[in-house]
Amino acid sequence: MNDPYAPLPDAELARLALRDERAFEALVTRHAPGVHRLAAVTVGPGAADDVVQEVFIAVHRHLKSFRHDAAFSTWLHRVTLNACHKALAARQSLPLAEGPEPAAPHDPARAGEQAQVRERLSRALATLPREQREAIALRELSGLDYAEIAQITGAELGTVKSRIARARAALREWLLAAGVTP
Repeated sequence: MNDPYAPLPDAELARLALRDERAFEALVTRHAPGVHRLAAVTVGPGAADDVVQEVFIAVHRHLKSFRHDAAFSTWLHRVTLNACHKALAARQSLPLAEGPEPAAPHDPARAGEQAQVRERLSRALATLPREQREAIALRELSGLDYAEIAQITGAELGTVKSRIARARAALREWLLAAGVTP
């Protein structure tokens, strides 16, 4: 069956989602994987599903307040970070040590290696200050450009660039010390 919403840009789909539940479902389907990736890095894989649910409840509730003066994805990333901060405040800790399991590994040996690398990367990310972890996640996992990250975080463009550079350097150093080589 052909998805009538697939060719629509996010802004138009968001407008339709105000009055059409199927359009809202299409919006969720389109953006849930990215929201989950960002949440998993920020609050840990175990809590990411709850954050995703909270994000889309908030989106549904506040979609009418989306002003369309920024990209929908920028607004959604801000909503996601807010939900992540709320979840972190509620539990006062950040267990990023456990990595997500591979979906369907074809090579068990390679899957084990990938799980070890993911676990080490999660531990490395947990060592970063929150601002650096958010910036690197928005850049590397969500694929946002520096200007979008600045808009989402409220930081200056130069600050975003330096946070990402520092995060990359710290991750590289930590991973090399842990025996992970590029």
